[in-house]
Amino acid sequence: MKVLVTGVCGQLGFDVVNELISRGIEVVATDIPEEASGLPEKAEYERLDITDRDSVCQIISGARPDAVIHCAAWTAVDAAEEPENRDKVFAVNAEGTRNIAEACRAVDCKMLYISTDYVFDGHGTEPWEPDQIDYAPLNVYGQSKLEGEQAVRELLEKYFIVRTAWVFGRNGNNFVKTMLRVGKTHDTVRVVNDQIGTPTYTPDLARLLVDMIRTEKYGTYHATNEGGFISWYDFACEIFRLADITTNTIPVTTEEYGLSKAKRPYNSRLGKEKLTVSGFERLPGWKDALRRYMNQMEE
Repeated sequence: MKVLVTGVCGQLGFDVVNELISRGIEVVATDIPEEASGLPEKAEYERLDITDRDSVCQIISGARPDAVIHCAAWTAVDAAEEPENRDKVFAVNAEGTRNIAEACRAVDCKMLYISTDYVFDGHGTEPWEPDQIDYAPLNVYGQSKLEGEQAVRELLEKYFIVRTAWVFGRNGNNFVKTMLRVGKTHDTVRVVNDQIGTPTYTPDLARLLVDMIRTEKYGTYHATNEGGFISWYDFACEIFRLADITTNTIPVTTEEYGLSKAKRPYNSRLGKEKLTVSGFERLPGWKDALRRYMNQMEE
């Protein structure tokens, strides 16, 4: 099997490449930089700007992969709200994804697209189910990712869409790294406690994604770590506990926090029963994932 991965310099793409290589699967790793550091030697690297339609077609038609795992995205949620960035966000998340889907159709390969809980408006307290269609993104990022989903469904039959949330991994910035940094430099930290969801550790998600592309169980899925639904405040408290950081952690509402430019959903609960029904192994608990991640950071 041969798999092309986009966005390999990001948190998830980096771990997807490592998971594929660990299973002996041939990998073409792609991203914007001329070179990508830290990738396994067995991974072939190609520079790819997914907003360049001709380049996408050329590289995917040349590689002729059996599957594409599309991790590349604009993920700076607050920066996406800046008027000067809006066109760039849609160029990457919507049109870039359309370019990938068109190229996959041309070579008749599977496509797996990473999406987000932000396609929903976050109302209520019940988990969002994968096949719900009452989309109502609250921000530019969510709308751009939704348009990416729509392009995949429009163009392909052999596709997976996997929505995830609260991602953290070794390669790149994330909430865990931010909390560790501010916890060591501030006596008091204010953390939102009315946005509810579940964290997702990228190596655990990467394992599931590779499991998926080896099947033909196409469709839309939700995937985060198990262990129940929590707030960002709960997550921060567990990070500080594991790191033995004693900073004063204060729970606040989203309104009280008041620093974000983009509206964020209060309800990021994602229903994952469809994974079980389809025979996929669900991710481990988030506390176990956080412990493994922090142990890795100390190595």
